[in-house]
Order: sequence, then C-alpha cells, then structure tokens
Amino acid sequence: MGEIAVDQLTEAQAQAELERLAAEIARHDLAYHGKDRPEISDADYDALRRRNDAIEARFPHLRREDSPSLRVGFEASEGFAKVAHRVPMLSLGNAFSDEDVADFVQRGRRYFERDANPDLSFTAEPKIDGLSASLRYENGVFVQGATRGDGEVGEDITANLMTVRDIPHKLSGSGWPVVIEIRGEVYMTHEDFRKLNEQSAASGGQIYVNPRNTAAGSLRNLNPEVTASRNLKFFAYAWGFTSAQFADTQFEAVQKFGEWGFKINPLMLRTESIDKMLEHYRDIEGQRATLGYDIDGVVYKLNSLALQQRWGFVARAPRWAIAHKFPAEQATTILEAIDIQVGRTGALTPVARLKPVTVGGVVVTNATLHNEDEIKRKDIRVGDTVVVQRAGDVIPQIVKVIPEHRPTSSEPFDFPTQCPACGSEAVREVNEKTGKLDAVRRCTGDLICPAQAVEQLKHFVSRNALDIDGLGDKQMAAFYADGRVMRPADIFTLAARDARSEAPLSSEEGWGEQSVAKLFAAIEARRKPELDRLIFGLGIRHVGETTGAVFARTFGTFEAFEQVAAAAGHGDVEAMEQILAIDGIGETVARSVAAFFANERNKQAVDDLLSEIEPETYVVASAEDSKVAGKTIVFTGTLEKLSRAEAKAMAERLGAKVSGSVSANTDILVAGPGAGSKLKKAQDLGVEVIDEDAWLELAGA
Repeated sequence: MGEIAVDQLTEAQAQAELERLAAEIARHDLAYHGKDRPEISDADYDALRRRNDAIEARFPHLRREDSPSLRVGFEASEGFAKVAHRVPMLSLGNAFSDEDVADFVQRGRRYFERDANPDLSFTAEPKIDGLSASLRYENGVFVQGATRGDGEVGEDITANLMTVRDIPHKLSGSGWPVVIEIRGEVYMTHEDFRKLNEQSAASGGQIYVNPRNTAAGSLRNLNPEVTASRNLKFFAYAWGFTSAQFADTQFEAVQKFGEWGFKINPLMLRTESIDKMLEHYRDIEGQRATLGYDIDGVVYKLNSLALQQRWGFVARAPRWAIAHKFPAEQATTILEAIDIQVGRTGALTPVARLKPVTVGGVVVTNATLHNEDEIKRKDIRVGDTVVVQRAGDVIPQIVKVIPEHRPTSSEPFDFPTQCPACGSEAVREVNEKTGKLDAVRRCTGDLICPAQAVEQLKHFVSRNALDIDGLGDKQMAAFYADGRVMRPADIFTLAARDARSEAPLSSEEGWGEQSVAKLFAAIEARRKPELDRLIFGLGIRHVGETTGAVFARTFGTFEAFEQVAAAAGHGDVEAMEQILAIDGIGETVARSVAAFFANERNKQAVDDLLSEIEPETYVVASAEDSKVAGKTIVFTGTLEKLSRAEAKAMAERLGAKVSGSVSANTDILVAGPGAGSKLKKAQDLGVEVIDEDAWLELAGA
C-alpha cells in the first residue's frame, strides 16, 4: 500500500508517520554526513524531508523534539575533537521548479514592500556538491577548520584542511576583520577522481563511487597524509562569525574573499530579475559538463546583508536564500564518441561514450542509444551536449540534445552497414508480419564473427544453459582471446589439450593447480547436459529457456530435434510443418531454428560438440507417475534449495505448466521467504500454497 496523502492523515497516523520519518531521516543523515556513504538518492531524501515538513505544517503541535526540521547534518564523529560554531552552519531550503523560485522572490518583495526602494537584487551561483567547511582566521592566519557537523557542533579537521592548496594559511590583501570564519565547499574535480580510481584499480584497491563522497571521506580521514594525496579543492562563498562588518552585500563579500587569496566561483551573478536568475540557472546547467566538478543546482541569495538580517531565519535555514536543485536523476554532459557493440545474436548496438558526469549519485560514462532509428530521431551527434537520465537501476539513456551548444563542425552520425568486428554485411531484416524493417541491424557473419563467437560461448556456459561453475564471462573472453576455446566443443577438450601444452593454464596469472583442477572437474560434470539447457545454450535466435523446454518435451532427444530442424532448414515442407504444429511455436522461431541448422558452419560446430557430450533424454512424467501432471504451478519468493530455473525445469519434467503470475487457473503456489503480492493473491483466490520442502516432497525429489 502506498503512502497516505498528508491531507488524508488522521492525527494518530500523522504522529506515527512523524516518528517513522524522524528515524528514517536520521539514519540517512548518518549515512550521508557521518559515513559519506549515502543509501538513497538526493531526490528520495528531499521527498522524505518535504513529507515531514508538510505533516508538521498541518499538525504543528505534533512536531517532535528530534524533528528533522530542527536539525542540520549529523552529530560530530568521535574520531575528531568537537568544535562549537559561534554562528550555526545552516542548511538551505530547496526549490524544484521555476515557480518555486518566483515564489521565493515574491516573498521577499512582500516582506519589504513598505520599504522605499529596497535593494532587492539577488546573487546566483553554482551549488557545489562537496563537503561544507568553516575556516577560522585570526589576524589573517588560519587557526582552525571544522566540518558542518549538526550545524551547531562540527569536527576539528584543521590538520586535513591545511593540506588543501586552495585554502590560504595566511590571508592576502587587506581589510579582513581580526577574526573571521570563512565558509565554503571542499570538493574533488572529475579529473582527480578519475586518476584516483585508476591508481586504486591498478593497485587492487577499491573503486570509488563519486567525487562528493570521495572528497568527504578524504577530508574526514584520520590521516592528513591521505587527505593531502587527494588534491582536494575549495570554493569560498559564505562566512560565519566575524569580529567586524567587512561588506554591505553578498556579492561584495565574496569578491573580497577572492582578494584575500581564496578561489571564488566565476559563475556568480548579481541581478534583480527573476527571468535573469532562471536564465542563469539554465546557462549553468548547460555548462555542467565542462565545469570539471560536480554541482547539483544553483543557490540564490538576497544581496543586501542588511536586508538578510531583517528577513531572518526559520528553524534550519535562512529565509533569504534558496537552492534551486537540478533534476536528481538527470545531468548534462558531452557525447564524446559513439561505439558500436556486437551482441551474441549479431545485433549492432550503439553506445554513447560520455564525458564523465555524476547522475543520481553514480558517475556515468556510457549511455544506451538503442538503435540507428533512435539516433536519427533525436539527431544525436558526436560532440553534442546532451541530457542524460538515470532512474533507479535503469541503464543511463540520452533524453535530448541541447542544439544551441552543438559544434559548428557537427555532422549526422553515419550508422555502419558492415560489422565492426568481422567486416561482414550488417542488414536490417523485414518483419514478415508488419512488412517493416526491424529496428536492429545485424551482422551476417554468424560464427566467423569474433564478437558473436565470444558472446555465444558466454551464453553457452551461462547459468540457465550448461551452467559450468567457474567458467564465467571474464574467463570465457580470456580463453577465446588466448585461442584456448573458440567453439563449444573446445570446452570439453580443454583439459586434454592443456595436459599436452607447453604453457598450461596453471602457469597463467590468476590460475593455480587447484583452481584449474576445479574448473576441469566442473566441465567434466556437464558432459551429460539436460536437453532443454543444451537447446537453449546453442544460442539459436528467438529460442529462449521456455522455447528450449518446449522442443525438449516434444522431441525427447537431441538427435530427433536436430533431424527435423535440419530437414526444415533444407526445405523439407513436412519437417517445417511438424515444427509449426508444436503448441507455442510460431513462424519466427521455426524459421530461425531451420536457418541455424541450414548453416553448415553451425552444423559442424554442433557435430563437434556432440562428439564430446551425451545429452540426456528428456522424459516427461505421465499422469500416473506424477502428482502434478497437468497442473499449473507458480513459484514466488526465495527458493533456498533450488534455483528458480531448476524448480521450473523440475515442474515441467513432471508434466506441470509453470506460470509467472497467479490466477484462478493456478493450482499450486510454491512460496519461499519474501513472498509478497503473489502469495496474498493466491490466498484470496483459495489457491493451495506450499513451501519449498513440501514441493520437493510432492515432486518426489
């Protein structure tokens, strides 16, 4: 059930929801501020905050003492000494739309409407995605640095901040107060982040997720030498306690920071116009890909310091400032190249190579372009500035091109008509049902294409095919590159050839006698593969797991299946009709199977494979021998003794039909731990529900 709308909550529900939100937001504050390892996206976190604020606005008397609306950041770590901020380090309210920004400006105008000609100009500057820090200077000398912490108390990280080159140990120029706390953001550039990951990967270390978390973790490391090695940067943009006023406006104050030796952001703008503020927001968003560091929005501040003081604060944020956030799951970057990848079935898939950009907390370097029609439709070109989207676990994709940033030398992308892996012709087939060209262009090289061969081999040994333990994608690609395994049959001759080799596998890096012996034993254990797995593992186009099982049940042996398929491939009408007569097999699958066995190279590869293996006969239990023959079974939840594929195969061998959804026609639901909606629906429909142990007993296993 989804969340109850705020305006529908009863007082009791609101109280319980505020308790839940306080605990959940506190947990995420700890993950983000305290451990530098966020567990949810900024957008999801902001949604939790907004819901909490909305409930408190409706039920102000229910606001808790530990309310997130009264808290900023997280309490200081025990690993550092604590520093009490003389002026709290507050957070900012958020704007997510142009209307929110206009409302912010209008609130200011209403607040000062009785003033004669008030200075209602605003500054607009990028919101740096890093770690906030406060730097205390006495008589121009840097004496102490601290994190934000919970806004009231931070961590003393002076020694670490001393290593950041952008932070002057002594102020330049003149006019600074005797005591002043300069505040800003510590961050890591994209280039330094890339170099760090390359160095870490080369030494077998961890791969860092994004620049923000890496910068935060580096700055809060207990060893200042680690911080120094990370080449962190700092932008100054605010201040805390000061012993004397040193400027009249926000803009003037930040310019003075620059005179005193700090790096200030060159994209800071001063304007009185809402339109100019929003125009600057879009301009900064358009430059996001070329800045070289992460930003997640634009910050607007009332320019007059006197008016800031009068407008004041709410619990955890100033009224006179707001952060206009970029869409959390989108970012702007540059498309540097378009690569063509060749898949197992010969499909040519275009992939965008992007200038690295952080989207939804993850650094994105690639995005799918789907197919050549999609490239033409969106007119995507190399060198374009593009908007990239990443939502949840979905592969990043290009949403649109920003044409005003397109280079003058740009040319439309010319999709190749030859396979980049083998040079064979790449064609688009005509769909017989629609009469239209398929969206995908495919290589006609079949097994002579190295890209297809590697992917075919990976598929052959995959979990739902022959499932050879220890022979994964990486190992199979390496064996192909070394010439050890070029065809499926080579897998089963590998041990014999290795015994005669002058460079045995055990001498290769990453392999030893024990691991090699274990691999060869796993291969040996698959010399008698299940028929349905073998048919699926051949990689025939359009033949998936279910279709492989249909053929296995129908023909019983591989010899019978191959005989009919090969005959159909050589034009035998009766053989083709025999395949088409199988329930669940249509023309597309039938033609694909026939074409596979009509190809002499495929036929030779299969014959070579059969000389090394003995496929099992597929035996379907009769109604007399099986308690579940003819019944419809659904599996849900986590199976602990069988994989889902094994359970499905077992049911089908027993003559049962396996379905993916529960309906009135379902006879049995096998429910493991974590069963959800399917279990409830089965109970509502009165379907028999059993656990995995009961299923194994019923199946006679």
